[in-house]
Amino acid sequence: MRGWHLLPAALLMGMAGTLGVPSAAQASNLPALLPSLAQPPYAADSLPPPTTRNGQEIFAQFREGLAQPQCDSSATSERWKRQFRHAASRMGKHDDNLLPLFGYVVDQLRAEGLPTEFALIPFVESGYRPDARSNAGPAGLWQFIANTARNHKVPMGQGIDGRYSASESTTAAIRYLKTLHGMFGGRWELAVMGYNAGEYRILQAMRRAGVNAGNATPDQLAGLSPITYSYVEKLHALTCVLEDAADNGSLMAHLDREVPYLAAYQLPAGSSLQQWADARDLDPAKMARLNPLASSRSPSRSLGVLAPRHRAIAEPTALAVAGNSVAAASSPARQQAAASTAADTGKARRHTVRAGESLWAIARRHGIPLARLLASNGLSSSSVLKPGMELHIDSL
Repeated sequence: MRGWHLLPAALLMGMAGTLGVPSAAQASNLPALLPSLAQPPYAADSLPPPTTRNGQEIFAQFREGLAQPQCDSSATSERWKRQFRHAASRMGKHDDNLLPLFGYVVDQLRAEGLPTEFALIPFVESGYRPDARSNAGPAGLWQFIANTARNHKVPMGQGIDGRYSASESTTAAIRYLKTLHGMFGGRWELAVMGYNAGEYRILQAMRRAGVNAGNATPDQLAGLSPITYSYVEKLHALTCVLEDAADNGSLMAHLDREVPYLAAYQLPAGSSLQQWADARDLDPAKMARLNPLASSRSPSRSLGVLAPRHRAIAEPTALAVAGNSVAAASSPARQQAAASTAADTGKARRHTVRAGESLWAIARRHGIPLARLLASNGLSSSSVLKPGMELHIDSL
């Protein structure tokens, strides 16, 4: 402490106000202030929900929700394990919609108290592809036939086939699975057999065997199609494939990344999915892959779509109703930050395209609306980027 000198007490007292040290009068009020200072500025339930999560969290939620958490090799065969051996690698791909969709389905099942074995059904039915179609008639993520879709309130008709809406079909599938799960006493194997063959065929087979949901052995019910028996085996095989990949570390390493939470929104009748996405600063190409029905045409009625949660827009549907010509724009804070950056540097910014980048990702990175990036470079939303291309970030 050498080289320091004691200041006069009067000078220290005079500095107290300027340094923020409370006077005696102020100090006497501190006890009354402390309770309010101790309160958090926001209630926990008023904070916006997270927009992303780690992929490992999705898999942990899946594991925790399994009715049979351990792989039962005796309940399946090597044939089905070989057929689904690529499920784990697909789940680990960064450019695949599978993991966000899987997370959405797991979330919906857990919210309804249903076993997460049901989240494996789209692997078997469609390979987790919302645009899948069978020559035999079933379509969409859950491969509903048209009559089943109508019976479970999937919008059909007027040029709309709601089976291709991952949002509408998932809501219907979970509603149906919840009915089956209750009908068969919480036995998930019987429920998925009912999903495949129809609940009445399973009930008739149980009646012929003189058993009920509590004592029925699924693979010993007579008179059912081999496809129905194998349905349960396939889900067991998928569980084993995923568990094995997780245990040896190969899957968990690929899941260790940020994955967007998906939420269901309503696209108003007559609205363009691309305009809807642009107005929310969402990648139109990714939105089209998630929502193949809405991407092909403007729906004649409101339609459920899946999109990443967006902090800046609490209720997308309310904003979309205002009109179909909403201009694409990023948040005001982001635009202000981008303008400040350009002013500080004193020169227009440029971006060199790297392999795998999209126009949407570049616009988001630099904090500018996608429409502005397109206009500045004479591009359209369908333009193909090539590595090494130079893009103008600031308007010319």
